[in-house]
Amino acid sequence: MRTIELRGDRALTNEDLERKGALPESVMESAKAIVDDVRERGDEALRAYCTKFDGACPEDFRVDDEVVRGALDMVDPEFVSALRRAYDQIRDFHEREVEQSWFSAKPDGTILGVKVTPVPSVAVYVPGGRAQYPSTVLMDTIPAKVAGVGRVIMLTPPQRDGSLSAYTLAAAAVAGVDEVYAVGGAQAIAAAAYGTESIPKVVKIVGPGNAYVAAAKRYVSGDVGIDMVAGPSEVCVLADSTADPVVVAADLMAQAEHDPMATCYLVTCDPALPARVEEATERLVSQSPREEITRASLEHGVVVVAEDLERAVDAVNVVAPEHLELHTANAFDVLGSIENAGAIFVGPWSSEPLGDYVAGPNHTLPTGGTAAFSNPLGVYDFVKRSSVISYSPAGLAADAPAAQTLAQGEGLWAHALSVGLRRRLVEEGAERFDDPVAACEDATRTAWPQALEAPGTPRLDFKVR
Repeated sequence: MRTIELRGDRALTNEDLERKGALPESVMESAKAIVDDVRERGDEALRAYCTKFDGACPEDFRVDDEVVRGALDMVDPEFVSALRRAYDQIRDFHEREVEQSWFSAKPDGTILGVKVTPVPSVAVYVPGGRAQYPSTVLMDTIPAKVAGVGRVIMLTPPQRDGSLSAYTLAAAAVAGVDEVYAVGGAQAIAAAAYGTESIPKVVKIVGPGNAYVAAAKRYVSGDVGIDMVAGPSEVCVLADSTADPVVVAADLMAQAEHDPMATCYLVTCDPALPARVEEATERLVSQSPREEITRASLEHGVVVVAEDLERAVDAVNVVAPEHLELHTANAFDVLGSIENAGAIFVGPWSSEPLGDYVAGPNHTLPTGGTAAFSNPLGVYDFVKRSSVISYSPAGLAADAPAAQTLAQGEGLWAHALSVGLRRRLVEEGAERFDDPVAACEDATRTAWPQALEAPGTPRLDFKVR
């Protein structure tokens, strides 16, 4: 892991983190080509890419509902019990996020509000490459169901022998997924976004995936909704001298074993801690069945050593990590200073994997520093908000002059006319114009009674020197 020392006026910068940022152009171009091909040729292209990339293409992409339910009998009962415990706690958490439509009435009779409506259909993408992720099935499906989404489909790639993970299918059965399709990669995103003969389109796509999945999601965004363009997973441990180096080492490894591109950050105000963590890591990683992946990830990790806890917190806010663990004395006192993090694990007992599986809050989180402006996946990602505006005659009379004046300032004549005609009706005590011809005469005065001609825009003298 690379070490950065913050001494004197030295502060951590985004340049120090060496994040790659945008997806490589080559990946974007490949994903675009696949998406465009599937959009044009449908199942024919989908089958070609499944054979090319997955090594297997099922006769029917749709997995039979009985096969999905049957997965519950194929896995250990203890695993099913764990799924159901996680389901209950994830659902309980997300039910607290549910928003209700609301309306408020002004004294003049004007009614304003918001109508909350679930999106009708969602595709949940579940990776199936280096590891299986039944937890992702729960995390991405449950808030959609809580929001009231009517149709939730799951997309997951088959293995080269054509099989699907019974663990993933069991999670789909517990979560209440409506349809499962054995298809992955950018081609799966294209099918969900635009539809094929076998896979009806959806209006939103969520879930993690490799770079090509992320690129495809970015490309189709706008034609359908997406949750986020997720990058490699990451964890940041903020630790002082009270932290246990063995536990910290295990927590860094828990993220590193996801993917060679996963990033681990250790930020500390204890200069002796990094060496102790490194020693513990070496003892632990040699025992891991995922040693190669874990070492590859840890090699490009970052250690930040700050002079005090306050500056360490400042560094954390620059990192804006997906997952943040607080291994400090009085960790809740530190929590108030954290501004940027996807999920925050407070205190030594709060293992990040608990959040991955059973705690309740969602584990689909912003990565790559986007926690500075993005949110974890939640019920709010599966609903639409429609503003509701209903004016009374009295409310119109009160607001019309300001609206017309602003329209005049923007030079938008018909905007002002639309308000002005109603204003005339209110002033005349009528509901409609008896004489349409007369109503259309001298329309400019109706649009903006302050002037007979469209206003000019005042200009300030400005010269480039």
